[in-house]
Amino acid sequence: MPSEELFRAEDGPDDNDLPVSRPAWPVTALSAVAQGGLLWVLVAGVLAWRPGGRRRAAGRGLVAGAAGMASGHLVKALVRRPRPPARNLPAHRALLEKPKSTAFPSTHATTAAAFTVAVALTEPPAGAAIAPLAAAVCYSRLRTRAHWPTDVYGGVALGAVVGGLVHRRLRRGSTPGR
Repeated sequence: MPSEELFRAEDGPDDNDLPVSRPAWPVTALSAVAQGGLLWVLVAGVLAWRPGGRRRAAGRGLVAGAAGMASGHLVKALVRRPRPPARNLPAHRALLEKPKSTAFPSTHATTAAAFTVAVALTEPPAGAAIAPLAAAVCYSRLRTRAHWPTDVYGGVALGAVVGGLVHRRLRRGSTPGR
């Protein structure tokens, strides 16, 4: 486990191969905008700008993102894994919001994956366009030392399952005759 001793910005990775230096401002800004699913509401608004498949994908993405966030918080309450000891590291001090919840799974990653999977299954080109944004959100949680890598991987896996289930349920519910 990494220690909480003070690091200089020029120091390299810690014992877990995670960087300790302060991340670039876009990384911390992205992490902050994704807090509470705000980023995905904004993305859904852009997708829903015009009627058609992207609007339907936006709706499914929002439902999946909300379900992903709720399921992530439920799993956090059951697992109660502590966050990485990073309070004194420049990477963690750069965070605008200081997480107080437990670590596993990353609800940022869970929400991002659920939203993206539901959008991608509904409107594949839109899903491909937002997938890099979801990956960047996941990276931001690692880079700012808010989560262990397994927290993010677990969040992505949980979110992917939730996104797929929401898409399947809403697709089935919108098919005439079923």
